[in-house]
Amino acid sequence: MYLTHLSLTNFRNFARLDLDIPRRVVLLVGSNAQGKTSFLEAVYFLAAFTSFQTHVDRQLVNFIEAKKPLAVGRLVAEYRRGPSAHRLEVRLVLEPVGVNGQRLRKEILLDGVKRPLAEVIGHFNAVIFVPQMTQIIEGGPEERRRYLNLALAQTFPSYAQTLNEYSQALTQRNALLKMLNERGGDQSQLAFWDETITRNGASIILARITAVQEIEKLAARVHHSLTRQQEVLRLNYLPAYDPLPHPERQIAMPLNTPLDRSMLTLEEIQQGFLQRLQEARSEEIARGVTTLGPHRDELRFQANGIDLSDYGSRGQVRTALLALKLAEIEWMKARTGQWPVLLLDEMLAELDTQRRADLLAYLENIEQALLTTTDLKSFSPEFVEKAEKWEVESGTVRVMGRGQKRKDAEKD
Repeated sequence: MYLTHLSLTNFRNFARLDLDIPRRVVLLVGSNAQGKTSFLEAVYFLAAFTSFQTHVDRQLVNFIEAKKPLAVGRLVAEYRRGPSAHRLEVRLVLEPVGVNGQRLRKEILLDGVKRPLAEVIGHFNAVIFVPQMTQIIEGGPEERRRYLNLALAQTFPSYAQTLNEYSQALTQRNALLKMLNERGGDQSQLAFWDETITRNGASIILARITAVQEIEKLAARVHHSLTRQQEVLRLNYLPAYDPLPHPERQIAMPLNTPLDRSMLTLEEIQQGFLQRLQEARSEEIARGVTTLGPHRDELRFQANGIDLSDYGSRGQVRTALLALKLAEIEWMKARTGQWPVLLLDEMLAELDTQRRADLLAYLENIEQALLTTTDLKSFSPEFVEKAEKWEVESGTVRVMGRGQKRKDAEKD
């Protein structure tokens, strides 16, 4: 899979951008705050339909355009997926509501036909690697759940829809729990939401079990190589509802040996989840919140038994994240049959000389990669010579093909 053309209108600091994209490595060169990261953000948005920089999509619309009562940001990608060519368009429409208010409406068109997000996500795939993604390891559990959700939504059909249905049911169930706590009432009203929560939640848990075990195998191999056979990386999935049976009177202890949940079926997870919710009903009514389910899952990263979230050095965290992202690429390729587009934002500056060499060598395996840098000296002369080089400045992109005359590729 690879991009052939990208068009942006009123996206971040790009008033207008229209570019053909070659099927190889592209280096985006420029000073800070010129639009390099926004370019990668646009490509990733077409894959995940969410930003890695903000949870508020309205911030993606060009700030000058957003001052208008009706503002539209537009992203259009032409790409090849296997033998077929496709066109994906996203419109971010800021429209007036109430008095001096605005709301964002998102429209998605695949090959000219409007589609709901859940049907389109995963049709174009990209893996993003930016310095702030160390929060996947160093941040709170919500950062790791978000990482899993974004990777799974691109790879597992219907995962995004299942997650959305789970979230909506969770909101309704929590509201009912709070009402029962404050006013009392018939607890049997929870039965419908219990069934909805456990049906969708079981699918999410099973997908996460599968993904973590598959990614861990790939990441451990890459990490072992990056650390020169000195460290062993483990991904420890800790579901808030653990479908593995626990013998009675056994004290739960953290173990360094991986737990194999791959033999569990969807029906077993759902039935066990439903039973646990029913057992916890009185406690959850007293607390007014759902305490079990994938919305409280955790994922921990360990190197030689050391929890990197709590005790990992900066170098260990960077290396683990690099291994995780390289594994994600291979995993997505194995699952979908297509190489995702790789997006790297100033990552070589975060790596030592040997890690840089390892990463650049890996890029030979994939179809397309877009990298940003403030300094071409971070790359070897041989690598720079092979790559397409683009200069980014103040929301404009100047394309310099190998030996070709520089030309403007963007005009306001």
